[in-house]
Amino acid sequence: MALEEVRLLIEASLPGATVEVADQTGTQDHLEATVAAPQFEGLSRLEQHRLVKRAVQARFDDGSIHALSIRTSVPA
Repeated sequence: MALEEVRLLIEASLPGATVEVADQTGTQDHLEATVAAPQFEGLSRLEQHRLVKRAVQARFDDGSIHALSIRTSVPA
């Protein structure tokens, strides 16, 4: 799974978001996403993470991603 593809999936799901994706293990299936999105305003951290996970769920389903660590914030 290309990191760029994951970034684009998240950005498409959360327009205006700033997204960084890193490979945690060198295998490109254990990833870390840092996402700052205005859509997170007023949402709990769990709800924010669900929005990010929903954006890439198909990649979990097809096995491209095994694990995704998520860090979220509302842009300043």
